[in-house]
Order: sequence, then C-alpha cells, then structure tokens
Amino acid sequence: MPRELPVPKNVKDLFDELLGRPVTVGPADPMRAPDLHAQPLSCLYVDDSLTLRAIIAMDIRLAAYTGAALGLVPATAAEASIEEKELSETIAENVAEVCNIMSSMLNHEGEPRVKVHQTYLPGQMPPGDAIGYMLAFGRRLDLTVDVQGYGSGRIWVTLAKN
Repeated sequence: MPRELPVPKNVKDLFDELLGRPVTVGPADPMRAPDLHAQPLSCLYVDDSLTLRAIIAMDIRLAAYTGAALGLVPATAAEASIEEKELSETIAENVAEVCNIMSSMLNHEGEPRVKVHQTYLPGQMPPGDAIGYMLAFGRRLDLTVDVQGYGSGRIWVTLAKN
C-alpha cells in the first residue's frame, strides 16, 4: 500500500496545536528551481533501512516564523533571520524540532515508520536525489501557511518512494 500524503487539515492542525496559535493554510505552487535556489529548509525522512521516503521543505519565511512562534521569540527576530537569509541558532533548533514532529503526519498504520534523517537549514543544499523529488510533479502537497502574529510562507511535502 503506498504511503499517503497528509491532507491540508493535518498540516493546519499540527501547526495550530504545536504553535499554540491560529494558523491558516491554502494552496501554493509546486516548488520550482528558483525556490530551490532560494535555499529552503529541507528535511529528509527515511525508513529503518535508510531509504528516503519523504521530504518536507519550507521557504525561509515559514521556517523563521515557525521556529520563532514555537519558542515564543518575537516576530522581529524572525524578520531579521529572513532579511539575513540565515536562521538564528534558537530559531533553527526550534524549526528542526517542528520537522521532527511533522513525521507524525507521514506515519500511518501498516506502513514502514519514517523518521528524520537529516535537516538542511537554509543555505545548505540537500543531496541530488532529494532535490529531484522536491522538483518533481506527482505525490506532493504544496501549501501556504500563515502563522497568526508572525507571517506566512510555503511548505512542500513530497513523497519519495512507496
């Protein structure tokens, strides 16, 4: 049975509960090469055999807003990270934890469990096979996420292999 993508409500509910503030989600365009050149945060998920199963990527805006909101860091610090194109250490640690928790959206009964293998912060390029999946059409969910009191950005959820 092939792995299923989360639905937008799953993403909304996870962000709502995790960040403790209202979040709205809506459709977004799939990732394109210019999005990749902007160097989004990319999180690779593998099964027990270390086979790549999924990738979740966030543009720097959503990564900064999410990491800041989780740690109750002021929105101005998130804006500074966006302007500098580099996440502060606190925001980076917080958003990496969000990526870890997002594995719950990818795990379903009867499927091999997946877990975070590697998180690539903005400015770090993931391996070529992950990039290929991130840019491919097919089994993906592309959303905008607006974190109340912070701002909005994009998230891309891509399934790699069954």
